[in-house]
Amino acid sequence: MNRRLEWRKVLDAELKLWSAKSCQELVSELSELRAYQLEMDSQPYQVEVELLENTAEYVHVSVSVDDGSLPSSLVPLSESFIKRKG
Repeated sequence: MNRRLEWRKVLDAELKLWSAKSCQELVSELSELRAYQLEMDSQPYQVEVELLENTAEYVHVSVSVDDGSLPSSLVPLSESFIKRKG
């Protein structure tokens, strides 16, 4: 399978996990960039989650995934989401 398609499965799972959290949880847990490794289908992946914006109306969060292989990982697969407050 194409490397980026494999990353997409991980990214979709992480987006689902992080977007299910409340705005308050996101702000609290993402006071600093969160970088961690996880394993899916016996493959290691690197994940970075970052709070991009925290406004009065919403929080904006970025999630990026790669497998640590060069040069592919120089451009990780990423997406962001906006969670409205209130």
